[in-house]
Amino acid sequence: MSEEQSETGTGWPQPAVPGRPTGPDPRPGAPDSDEMSPLSPQGEPPGRQSPPDELDAGDAVTVDLSSVTPAGAEQTPPAGPAAVARRFTSAGAMIALLLGLLGFTLVVQLRTTSTDPTSAATRQEDLVRIFSDLDSREKRLRQDIEALEESQRQLRSGEQGRQAALQEATRRADELGILAGTLPARGPGLSVRFEAGSKPISAYRVLDAVQELRGAGAEAMQISGGDGAAVRIIASTYFLDGSGGDLVVDGRRLSGPFTITVIGDPTTMATALKIPGGVAASVAGDGGNVIVEDREVADVSALHAPVKLEHARPVS
Repeated sequence: MSEEQSETGTGWPQPAVPGRPTGPDPRPGAPDSDEMSPLSPQGEPPGRQSPPDELDAGDAVTVDLSSVTPAGAEQTPPAGPAAVARRFTSAGAMIALLLGLLGFTLVVQLRTTSTDPTSAATRQEDLVRIFSDLDSREKRLRQDIEALEESQRQLRSGEQGRQAALQEATRRADELGILAGTLPARGPGLSVRFEAGSKPISAYRVLDAVQELRGAGAEAMQISGGDGAAVRIIASTYFLDGSGGDLVVDGRRLSGPFTITVIGDPTTMATALKIPGGVAASVAGDGGNVIVEDREVADVSALHAPVKLEHARPVS
């Protein structure tokens, strides 16, 4: 076996690999091999520095592909301080605009709610009357609370409680009889007279007067016509306009002028009728007149027929 062959272990010789020529290139004008070597510092072009450390054959080279821009793709400029300032400026302008609109809305709302044309146009003496009416209602409600608490204490005490319960039941029956119009009533109150002017007294004006009197604490009422006929006013009473300025109350025709006799606190009820924009002012606006007179003893004698029950029966 020649020296150019070597043993491969398979019985066949391995051909020899021709070695790389180490000598100079025999071609005329060929550069030196040391100058062409990429690892040779002498082969680098001028102005280019060699890496500080040489890479070994076993070292891996890592390339950052995230910084590589594909061909044809538009490069996005980095967000610098100017771009961030522009974004913050736009957002701040929008927030300022919204806050301005909110403040304007709040100011308008406060001015609207704080300015009451009715209260501003009301005279001082009318305001004093309104406050006096409210004070009287508060006192009346407090008295009712105290009376109910006293009745509760009496009902909870033994034999005296049974007697108090009987008296309380009798009193409640009388009150319900007055409210239902089945019992006559007498007490201090008012006489309210409606005189028509160019326009007749309408039914809804009389109804407004009844509602005002009820709100002021009226306990019993009746309305009478010019012929003296009277009708008891209860919760179910209705008013209709009749022909020729007449008024129909619970199906009964009454001719003018109309007079409402009411039992209750005279001062409170008179104040309620004379409130600006109330019943007296409305009737005066139609050309009529409302005359209110105090009565130390007002008699409400007209009775309302008891309602006939069709389905309800008392349970013993």
